[in-house]
Amino acid sequence: MPALPISAQSGPPLRRWWGLLLPLLLLLLPLALTGCSGVGQPPRSALLGALELQIQLTQGAIAEALALEAGGAPEVSRVRVAEQESLSIGEAKGLRIVGQFDWRLAGDPIRVDSPFELYLQRGEKGQSWRLARPSGAAGENGGQLWITDPLPAG
Repeated sequence: MPALPISAQSGPPLRRWWGLLLPLLLLLLPLALTGCSGVGQPPRSALLGALELQIQLTQGAIAEALALEAGGAPEVSRVRVAEQESLSIGEAKGLRIVGQFDWRLAGDPIRVDSPFELYLQRGEKGQSWRLARPSGAAGENGGQLWITDPLPAG
């Protein structure tokens, strides 16, 4: 006896249940996916602000070392997070975030796709973020000392 298609084997009751479950599953799927995105993940505006600040700090250090004037604010776009892990930064909670982003310097027509590694420190009340950078020095207990900067208001 040849195999019958599923719809012919299952009859109308399964088709009716599937017709009711499919829309419900499609509604719940986005909620389930956002639940997996990570509790305590910084908003996109915090990531953009942190990347812009990181570029400005680097640009400023290079300009100072070469006795040049630093340019304007960079333009950051298309941030793609590949990896995120929780860690302690000083006494506060923090995140290490790795990914790729597009950016360009002020007045420069060339857009660059670059990898990034950011450290963000969670604010005391959990409502804000700060850019954290390893200082290169060890603290009293041998742990990493950090330099933190508030993110620009976005």
